[in-house]
Amino acid sequence: MKRILYIVFIVSVLASCGRKDDYTAYAAGSTADVAVFESPKKGEIVPSEPVARGSSLIITSDKTIKQDGVKYLPARIGKRKVYIAEEAVAASPEECVQEKELFVQTAASMIDDTLSSHICDFAKKGRRLEVLGFDKILPDGSVRRYKVKRGESGAWIFGKYTVLTQEEAAERYSEFDEAHKAIKNSFKGGEAIGCEFRPYEKPAFPDNPMPNPVNAFYLTISPAGLKNIDSFIALADSTNINAFVIDIKDNECPGYKADAMEKYSPTNYKWAGSNKEALYKEAIDKLHAKGYWVIGRITCFKDSYYAKDHPSSSICDKATGKPFLHNKSYWPSAYSRDVWQFNVELAKESVRKFGLNEVNFDYVRFPDKMISIDEQMDYRNRYGESKVQAIQNFVRYACDELHSLGVYVSIDVFGESANPGYTTAYGQYWPAISTIADVICAMPYPDHFDDHYYGISKPWNHPYEILKAWGKRVQGRQAVTASPAIVRTWIQAYHVMRWVDPNGIDNNSNFIEREIRGLYDAGLTGGYCTWLASGNISVYRSQKDAYILDYPSLPPIDSVNTFINPN
Repeated sequence: MKRILYIVFIVSVLASCGRKDDYTAYAAGSTADVAVFESPKKGEIVPSEPVARGSSLIITSDKTIKQDGVKYLPARIGKRKVYIAEEAVAASPEECVQEKELFVQTAASMIDDTLSSHICDFAKKGRRLEVLGFDKILPDGSVRRYKVKRGESGAWIFGKYTVLTQEEAAERYSEFDEAHKAIKNSFKGGEAIGCEFRPYEKPAFPDNPMPNPVNAFYLTISPAGLKNIDSFIALADSTNINAFVIDIKDNECPGYKADAMEKYSPTNYKWAGSNKEALYKEAIDKLHAKGYWVIGRITCFKDSYYAKDHPSSSICDKATGKPFLHNKSYWPSAYSRDVWQFNVELAKESVRKFGLNEVNFDYVRFPDKMISIDEQMDYRNRYGESKVQAIQNFVRYACDELHSLGVYVSIDVFGESANPGYTTAYGQYWPAISTIADVICAMPYPDHFDDHYYGISKPWNHPYEILKAWGKRVQGRQAVTASPAIVRTWIQAYHVMRWVDPNGIDNNSNFIEREIRGLYDAGLTGGYCTWLASGNISVYRSQKDAYILDYPSLPPIDSVNTFINPN
C-alpha cells in the first residue's frame, strides 16, 4: 500500500512540474499585447484574452494546431491553457521585442548613456528610428527605453514617445487644440499649438506618497538655517506645515560641493560650501525622521557661474559674441541641452545623497523683458524650437529622468503664465508645463501685480482678492490640460517691497492667511510654499497664526469684508 501511495505521489509531482518535453518560453511580438487563442473544439482555435509581451509560457507537448498557414503551439500561462503562434514564442526575454523600426510621436530627448542621462540628440515628431535593442519590458508588455541607431554607439529613447507607423506619428492629441490655436503669440514666446498636449502619465510612488496638501516652509542654504533645523522643526510641529523646500543651487549661491558641479560647472563647485554636504544630510535626516516632506530647489537657466564656464551654451549678444548680462546675471540658454543635463544630474545626485522626496526647478524660462532686444540675441537654438517648446521639452526630460528614481518634480512659473490669450515672452505656457509636471508652482505675489490688475486697486494691499481672482484664471488653464499638475502656489511671506508701495501692509499672519484663503476659495487646494528669501525663522514665528489654520475646513470669506486697512 505504501508503495502504491509513493508511486501516486511521484506521478502527481511530475504532473505538476510538467512533462519531460515541456519547456519555458516567452511571449514575443512587436506590440505590448501578444495574441493567444483557445481551442473549444478539437483542431480549431478562437481568440482569447491577450497576454503581455514578455510573459513566461510553458510550451507543452500537446498536439499543435495549424490554421490559415500558421502553426500554433500549445502553452500554459499560469493555469490558462492556450495556443500561441510559433513566431510569437521567444526562447529568452531578450528576444521578445520584435519591432525593427519606430516613429516619433512626441518629440523627445535621446541619450547615449542611461547612467548619466547624457543628451546626444533630439528626436522630432515623425522621425524614423531603427531599433537596435531595449532596456526593459514593463509589466504591461511595453518597452521602457529603446536603443536606436545613431552613429556607432546608438542612442536611447523612451518607448512611450514612439509608435509603429508614420501615420500614427503624425497624429496629434487634439482634444483641446481649438483652445490652444486661439492663443496668440503676441510676445514671440512661440505658438501654443506647437507644444504637445498628449496626456502624460503622472506617477504615484508607493514608497514615496506625496501628502495632500503640501504646505512648506522655504529654507536657504545658509549654514545658520541648516544648523538651526531643530528650531524650524519645533515651529512646524505646532502648525499645519508638513514640508520644507531647501535650496540646492541658486544663482551665484550653490549649496554643497556636488560631483555634478565639479564635472559640469567648476565655478559653481568652487563657490559651493566645502562642509555643507554633512549639514544637508543631518538636516534632511532630521526632517525625514519627523515625517516631513523634503523638496530640493534648483534654479536652472539663471546661473552666472555656469555661463562663465560655458559661454558657448549661454545667451549671447550677436554684436559682441559675449554672454549677455541681463539684470546683473548671465543666463545659460534654455535651448542648450548641456544646461539641462547639468541641472538634472545635480538633482539626481541630491536625491541619491539626501533622499529628497521631490525636486523643485525654478527659473525654468528664458529671461523676461527682452522683447525689444530679442532679435539681437543668439539663443543657441540648435533644434529650431520655439521658447515654449524648449521649456516643455526640458520639463519632459527632467520628469522622465527623476521619475526613474521614484521622486516627483515641481516646476516654478510666473503668475502671469496663468493669464488667458497669449504665450509669455519667456517661454512659459501654463498648459504645456502642467500637462507634464507633477506639480506646478506659480509665484503670484501680490506686490508683483500692477495697480488695478484684475480691476483691484492696490492688489498688494488686498491679498485675498488678487489671489482669488488669479486662481480663477488658473482654473481656466487647467481646464484645457489633459493631465493637469497639482497646483501648489508660492505665497508672499515678505513685506510689500518699498518701491512698490512704502505704505504697503505688513507681511503678518493676517496677510498670509488671506493669501491662502484666496487660493482655497478659488479652488486651488494643493497647498502652498512660503517665499521668504531670508528664510528667517523669526518672521515665520510672527506669521504662525496663519500656518496653524486648516484651510480646507474653512468656509469662503465674505467678499464684502475682505479689504485690509493698510495702516
